[in-house]
Amino acid sequence: MNTLGTSGVRVSALGFGGAAVGNLFTEVGDEQAHEAVTAAWQRGIRYFDTAPHYGLGLSERRLGAALREHPRAEYTLSTKVGRRLDPSGDGGDDLADGFAVPATHRRVWDFSADGVRRTLESSLERLGLDHVDVVYLHDPDEHAEEAFREGYPALEKLRSEGVVGAIGAGMNQAEMLSRFVRETDVDVVLCAGRYTLLDQSALTELLPAAVARGVSVVIGGAFNSGLLADPRPGVTYNYAQVSGDVLDRALRMREAAERHGISLRAAALAFCAAHPAVASVLVGARSAAEVQDAADQFATPVPPAFWQELRDTGLLTTEEPS
Repeated sequence: MNTLGTSGVRVSALGFGGAAVGNLFTEVGDEQAHEAVTAAWQRGIRYFDTAPHYGLGLSERRLGAALREHPRAEYTLSTKVGRRLDPSGDGGDDLADGFAVPATHRRVWDFSADGVRRTLESSLERLGLDHVDVVYLHDPDEHAEEAFREGYPALEKLRSEGVVGAIGAGMNQAEMLSRFVRETDVDVVLCAGRYTLLDQSALTELLPAAVARGVSVVIGGAFNSGLLADPRPGVTYNYAQVSGDVLDRALRMREAAERHGISLRAAALAFCAAHPAVASVLVGARSAAEVQDAADQFATPVPPAFWQELRDTGLLTTEEPS
């Protein structure tokens, strides 16, 4: 278990990302989602992440129901604020936002102090819990002014009141997360897809700043939305169609991994986990089988000769992992 900054909140090195059980892209049944969370618990995963955005609250409801079967003091749960869910009577589905659920609500961007508290209160209702351990400002890319002026101070107040144990921001970019690390007193940032075998942009500023400031980093998107899990034509890279040159790099990495007796999935997870700033790596799973595979791959040792081959062939340009 690793501690988030100086907060005292602890997370397992491998975490459970809750977007998939919120019906990300495809529908998942209640029983299958419950089995995935149960499998995560059985494999020692004690950090679970969710958000109102994931399936318009479905992920929170499912995670809350499954985790209520376990002692509250034995796991860490994070959710997010910034998208408030308002009831909607428009009908239809939510696939335009990536989730196979009925469009019962609409998302409203709201990083105001009042919005932060209201959103967290609604999350606790869906979770059926009296508190969460970590709260992130979720994707404030186009709302930086409000997030820094109102959203962050609201989280800081919640932390000082003891309502939450740790606070931070979660984004699919590294630049603004670096600003949070430099200019605020966050405990942790969640960086998705920007520290992977294919994208090390978080190394430019974010990860060094996090080490210097004692801020923890949680990594999401270790597989860049699928490519590093199963590189092949037609698979997505950062939620878009993969280009030929990126696919070629991934295929060459997989060939190298196989020469060293490991899977590319194991290498992708090991790469993320190795940096000293990283406290946990989140893996999204929609079934018990996917959880078992993720746990197996995460536990697989990656030989140093594999990293050296990637460097020698120009497939990896960093000195990490050492």
